[in-house]
Amino acid sequence: MSSQAAAIDAVFHALAVPARRAMVERLSLGPASVTELAKPLAISLPAVVQHLEVLVTSGLVRTKKTGRVRVCHIEPAALRTTEDWIAKLRSNWARCLDRLAKELGESQIRREPGDKA
Repeated sequence: MSSQAAAIDAVFHALAVPARRAMVERLSLGPASVTELAKPLAISLPAVVQHLEVLVTSGLVRTKKTGRVRVCHIEPAALRTTEDWIAKLRSNWARCLDRLAKELGESQIRREPGDKA
């Protein structure tokens, strides 16, 4: 498995849980402390820390401890890698669908007026 594939797998694994997606969504607005991330979630602070570790391991989030406060920041590069992969898939599917549409259009033209589909 390539390192890019492993990175994409880690991002999808990290985003598979609603609490982690909520944390990423919150961090997309700007940095936040662990306590701030935990406030809207109906889970314990230790559970938030465990989810945060998964996000950090995936590369989606980085943390920095300042005194007693751990501040979290989003890492756009991890999202960009996954976004690029999805865009490539979308492009491939668009080409396939365009070819299919063209083929279907040509088959409609080749039919005789009384032919059944």
